[in-house]
Amino acid sequence: MADPGYKSRIQNFKNKGKDQDEMRRRRNEVTVELRKNKREETLQKRRNVPFADSTDEDEIEKSLSNTNLEQLVAQAAAVDNPQLQLMAVQSARKLLSSDRNPPIDALISSGILPILIKCLEHQENPALQFEAAWALTNIASGTSAQTNKVVTAGAVPLFLHLLHSLHQNVCEQAVWALGNIIGDGPVLRDYVIELGVVQPLLSFIKPDIPISFLRNVTWVIVNLCRNKDPPPPIATIEEILPALNALIHHKDNNILVDTVWALSYLTDGGNEQIQMVIESGVVPKLIPLLSHKEVKVQTAALRAVGNIVTGTDEQTQVVLNCGALSHFPALLIHPKDKICKEAVWFLSNITAGNQTQVQAVIDAGLIPKIIHNLSKGDFQTQKEAAWAISNLTIGGNKEQVATLIREGVIPPFCDLLNCKDAMVVQVVLDGINNMLKMADAEVEQLCTMIEECQGLDKIESLQNHSNIEIYKLAYDIIEQYFSGDNEDDPNLAPVAVDTGYTFDPSTNVPNEGFKF
Repeated sequence: MADPGYKSRIQNFKNKGKDQDEMRRRRNEVTVELRKNKREETLQKRRNVPFADSTDEDEIEKSLSNTNLEQLVAQAAAVDNPQLQLMAVQSARKLLSSDRNPPIDALISSGILPILIKCLEHQENPALQFEAAWALTNIASGTSAQTNKVVTAGAVPLFLHLLHSLHQNVCEQAVWALGNIIGDGPVLRDYVIELGVVQPLLSFIKPDIPISFLRNVTWVIVNLCRNKDPPPPIATIEEILPALNALIHHKDNNILVDTVWALSYLTDGGNEQIQMVIESGVVPKLIPLLSHKEVKVQTAALRAVGNIVTGTDEQTQVVLNCGALSHFPALLIHPKDKICKEAVWFLSNITAGNQTQVQAVIDAGLIPKIIHNLSKGDFQTQKEAAWAISNLTIGGNKEQVATLIREGVIPPFCDLLNCKDAMVVQVVLDGINNMLKMADAEVEQLCTMIEECQGLDKIESLQNHSNIEIYKLAYDIIEQYFSGDNEDDPNLAPVAVDTGYTFDPSTNVPNEGFKF
């Protein structure tokens, strides 16, 4: 049962008004820098570069300089000479298959684009369809402007038609091309969806599909789920979720990673989409992947479940009911800093929940590990740990906050008051202020702890901070809890009391228990 004084206590806190929705932080607000790492997420567009063909840049440039593009275009349009036409289209495709700096603009300017698209209609010549689709795939892998030129030339309806080809290589190449177009962004994604891509795409997910083909299909599904401004249509999400529910059992790591990234994108789209993912029944299958032996799978799974716990308390509880916290002792000491950071970010959203959820974090033995990351983690991880601690001081009850203090949170928490990040300083000050407000009779003991780890010196210096919220809060803390006014009158001075509290300098952990 929740602490009956919880609501009134929140109103008295300096950061009053912070409800669970505000305390829970979405991915784009806290870890923007992760998006810069393209290798961590699946690429939006991919080029089809064959291993067999030479990709030596000098050779490609030589081929381009020796190629008469006007003649190549004329040969590609030679419908009365199918063999010559096929050779010309294949030559264009090879130029576009350079692994670096393919001559996309030069070939677009040559006027070959409508000719390649016309070649997609030649059902009697699947080899020509395949080569033309391949060339167009690589043009669509370029810039947004280049991709849009493929679309405005009328390629999408023809690619959709090729999904029904009797020739698997033609189908697969059409899938790849559509994946690049969808990956350009929400406008083209929704355009391709409106033309009916989803059902034929999902029809390829069957037992006899080759792994390479299924990898491409799964990658396109990721692109369909990507982007949240706006998100994919609700009907599309409903169509895709059963497929993701099936693919999450796949043994191929590439397919599994893409499947989980798709779920992470869907859960990053607000509470309605989170609920759709939960109701699909996939969450119990997602949680065990937090301990998968492949780091890429772990990373994607942690992102997906982390997004779910940015939702409501009820949505968060679904994740906890599946035993998610049992995976976190290992995640919080993971050798990869980014996984540690994501794990602490996940827990900061749990400690933003109700007191039962806060207690679940405590009962799982995770508080000491959060504090370890607060003390020893890289700065980004320390920042997430500061949020986890501060959130707990808002929603936790007295005993839960006392547990934090007993575990030695005060010294590393106060250490972050020296950092240059104003948001972190404010989060820490808020947390300290909340602890002091809740300490009641034990406030002097808590003040002593803060003084002994030089926290008071840091708070005093923050009274000169350029951020108005920070210097006001620092001033209020000093005024209310550390004011020396009483010392002027010896009759008002409190009798010295031995609290029995000292620091063990080797651990920064109190030698004696702390109770409110």
